[in-house]
Amino acid sequence: MTPRRIARTALRLFALGSELAWAALGMAAGRGDGALGVHRLSRRLLRVFGMEVRVRGPVPRYGLITCNHLGYIDVVVLAATAPTVFVAKSDVESWPVFGWFARRSGTIFVERGRAGGSAESARRIAAALASGRRVVVFPEGTSSGGESVLPFKSSLLEPGRGGSIWAAALDYSLDEGEGDPAEDVCYWRDMTLVPHLMKILGKRRIRATLSFSPIADTHLDRKTLARFLRTRVIELRGQVSDIAAAGVPATAISET
Repeated sequence: MTPRRIARTALRLFALGSELAWAALGMAAGRGDGALGVHRLSRRLLRVFGMEVRVRGPVPRYGLITCNHLGYIDVVVLAATAPTVFVAKSDVESWPVFGWFARRSGTIFVERGRAGGSAESARRIAAALASGRRVVVFPEGTSSGGESVLPFKSSLLEPGRGGSIWAAALDYSLDEGEGDPAEDVCYWRDMTLVPHLMKILGKRRIRATLSFSPIADTHLDRKTLARFLRTRVIELRGQVSDIAAAGVPATAISET
C-alpha cells in the first residue's frame, strides 16, 4: 500500500467514525425517523467512501424493491436515494456498529431455519408496505461478486403482490489500476468485514450505477414473479454499458 493510499484510508476512517458517531447520537436520542436518519447519513457516507452514484430510471418512494446483492455497500447506495426499510439476514443484527444502525432504521431481520421465521418476516414487510414505506429485499439470499445474478427466492415477495414492485440493479466499477470490483468492492465468500472496509476506504473512487424499473404486472404467482424480477434485473445490468456508451444522462446523487 502506497503512502498516499495509507493517508487516504486513515483520513476516511476518521471521517467515517465521526459521521457514525454524530448520527448515532441523534438516533439514540430518538430524534426523528430512523430510516430518514440513515438516509441522511448514507448521503454523507458517499463522500466518505469516495463514491460516485448514478441513478437510472425513476426513484421509487414506496413499494417493494428487489435488487441484486453485491455487499454491505449496497445499503449505503440504496439508502442514499430515499428513506428505506431493508430486509436482511438475522446475523447482520450482530455486526458491530452497522447492526445497531440497522436495528434503529427498522430493518426486518429474517431468521432462516427457524419455524415460522419467513412468515413472520413477510407479515412485517406487509405492515411496512401498508404504511407507505419503501422496502428493499435481496431475493438472491446472499451476496456475490456480480458476475451473475443468482436465482431469486420467492418467499419474501408475497407481501408485495398486487402492489407497487420495482426491479433494481446495482453495478460497481473502479478506475483503471484500482483493482477488481468483484474482489475489492463486493463483499462475499469468506471475506471479513474490517479488512474489506479498509480496502474500500483506500480506493480513490468507486463508481456505482443503480437502475430502477417498475413492474407492471404484480399479480403473478410469487414463483413466476421471482423469475420475472430476476430476468428484469439481469436486463437492467446489461443495459448499463449500452446506455453509458450512448451518452444517455443519469441522475447523480450527492451528499446534499
